[in-house]
Amino acid sequence: MDTDMTTSGGCNLLIDLANVPAELQSGISAIASHAPQQNISLRENDDLQDVEFHWLLRFEKDFVLGEGECSVMVDPNVDTSADRKRIAIVVKYHRRIEAFRSLGRILGASRQIQGPDPEKTRSLLNYSEKSCYENLAVMIDCSRGGVLKQTSVFNMLRNCALMGINMVQLYTEDTYQIEDETFFGYLRGGYTRQELIYIDDYADALYVTSVFSEPRSETLGHLGQMLQWPKYHIYRDTNEVLLGNWDETYNLIEKMITTISSPLRSKKIHIGLDEAGGVGEGRYRQIFGYEDPTRVFLNHLKRVQDICKKHDLQPMIWSDMLFTLANKNNSLAGYYDGGTPQLTDHLPPDIDLVYWDYYHTSSASYAAKIEQHRELGCANPWVATAAWTWNRFWCALPLTFATIQAACQASKRKEGGVKNMMITIWGDEGHECDMFSALPAIYYFADHGYTQENEVNLDRLKNCFEGVCGANFDDWVYASKIDQAPDSDQPFTAKTHFAPNTSKYLLWEDPFLAHISPQYSQMNLEVHYEEIAKKLSKALKYNEDYPQNCRLRMAHHIATVLSLKCHLHARLAQAYQLGQIQELHDLCEGRLVDLQVAVDQLWKYHRSMWHKTNKPFGWEVVELRYGGLRTRLATMRERILEYIQASAIWMDRVQKQQQAQQDGSVVSGGYASSYESQGGLASVCGLRRGSFMGEDDDERPNIPEFETVREAMYEYSGCNLLMDYARVSTPSRPG
Repeated sequence: MDTDMTTSGGCNLLIDLANVPAELQSGISAIASHAPQQNISLRENDDLQDVEFHWLLRFEKDFVLGEGECSVMVDPNVDTSADRKRIAIVVKYHRRIEAFRSLGRILGASRQIQGPDPEKTRSLLNYSEKSCYENLAVMIDCSRGGVLKQTSVFNMLRNCALMGINMVQLYTEDTYQIEDETFFGYLRGGYTRQELIYIDDYADALYVTSVFSEPRSETLGHLGQMLQWPKYHIYRDTNEVLLGNWDETYNLIEKMITTISSPLRSKKIHIGLDEAGGVGEGRYRQIFGYEDPTRVFLNHLKRVQDICKKHDLQPMIWSDMLFTLANKNNSLAGYYDGGTPQLTDHLPPDIDLVYWDYYHTSSASYAAKIEQHRELGCANPWVATAAWTWNRFWCALPLTFATIQAACQASKRKEGGVKNMMITIWGDEGHECDMFSALPAIYYFADHGYTQENEVNLDRLKNCFEGVCGANFDDWVYASKIDQAPDSDQPFTAKTHFAPNTSKYLLWEDPFLAHISPQYSQMNLEVHYEEIAKKLSKALKYNEDYPQNCRLRMAHHIATVLSLKCHLHARLAQAYQLGQIQELHDLCEGRLVDLQVAVDQLWKYHRSMWHKTNKPFGWEVVELRYGGLRTRLATMRERILEYIQASAIWMDRVQKQQQAQQDGSVVSGGYASSYESQGGLASVCGLRRGSFMGEDDDERPNIPEFETVREAMYEYSGCNLLMDYARVSTPSRPG
């Protein structure tokens, strides 16, 4: 296979595929075909006279190296003195994943070396490193509406391989197809068996041992999507939780487990069991009577483990329920702040516990919790950190970096560390976020996995991100500012931290009721978002060094919309209350119309991005939100224009009445003279109230939405809020 070598900067990489170890050939071919700078060439000769500068890469499997070790060096035996246009690089590896990570680092170095530079070459291309973990994993949510297309999964796999990630899990509650179970994942875009085989084959070709591609199942909670259908009501304990202690439940679970595991090479399976609040408290209690919820949970776990054992599978579960049930507290505090639970029974053997913590920036809290998992009887717990992608449009990278660093510092300790780590990427609340916005976080996580130091080399990371992902690291981090209002820069402490989703609640806030507006009334968010939009616009200008900066368009559109939407209600309400009819008209036909256009552009771009990235199912949830916003903006504009027209008619009538009174020598003391003497429409708003949509033409037109006083819901929080769509789209609760 031969790819064009048309990179705009840096050097070109030449790999003689015929001499590459067979186990790497398919993976290297896939990576070369999709290199963002198109700077990897696979040729069987070195006739590269047309290339300005190039590196020759050679890969050698070396069993002298330990597990997870690799070395890269410039080959001193290759004569480069003739034209100094080339150097030769030797990559030695033990596991395949380190060979691919080395290629990623070489791509990063290629961004820094523009030509022959012996000093830089020595410093960047002579090194050795070792993975701190047996498994460095990424879990990607494919159950909150967005199910990644097969091509998107392939894209993520290539990126992860070049970072050194050797396991990818697709989180699939019900988004895989089970034979004869039509309502399992009904209209959700679930993966077919053939798709799972293709994904697993692609993963294996790239870099993986047998524990790579393992779409994840749920076998207790998080199954409300399935349990909503009448066919599955018999399996309910609660609306979200399966009924334990019933044979038919375990027959269904066995069908789920065999369906999701049989297409894959991996013998590991993540069976979930997290956040199953209310287990044993619904139909279970009605049928079997009261039983301690912890015992219900553990008995269920044993039965599911027996199914896994029957099919030669190695299960892992989230650990939170073991803590929250014992502490009788389903909140995060019940998981993180309690001691080691006293279980009513022992954990089944051979179950891997996964301790997930996305909220702390102090390594001490992680270290303490790891020890509690060992006290539970799990000698080698996993630790899961997260890229903050849920409930937002762009990954909240600053907090993500802080939590990753704290988790990794605790996990890498020589005494008390762990062997396996995971980073999760969730899509809660409709999967609105571009999952690829998490790539800087994944790379940061991966680099922590290959150094024993507490800090990673940020300069090297940024160059590697350019070479591997084809984007500018700082630009992608800057895009996180759409969720960082001027009052959001709070110092990190040992407490539980949340990343505000400011852009989400500002976008979906009802524009006419504006019930969130008191939270940001003292800030100039118009200027804030104008500056963000301006800087992102520069980052979006086509640069073949950063072709994937095009994904910043989502954040740019959001910033543009919010620069027009924030404070618009306040401006309109002020003009209305002061009787400034012309100003009200200008805002309505100017800024409000501009906002409608910007929202349409955002909606259409988001729709296009979704359909390129995900299967179509699930988009209807997000599009209905856009439909609601667009309709409310249209209603807002039409009512203002109707009000202006009705006001003109009403004022004309007032003036005629006043003239008639004057002609009849009647002294006017009513609202007409009051309007004239006190300076405008606002001065008489308290005299006669009504709706311009009403039947009584004598009633003064008004817009009640502009007359109601707003109060801050969260008095001292400002914009440091994390809210869902239902909370911000309307202050009303249907029902």
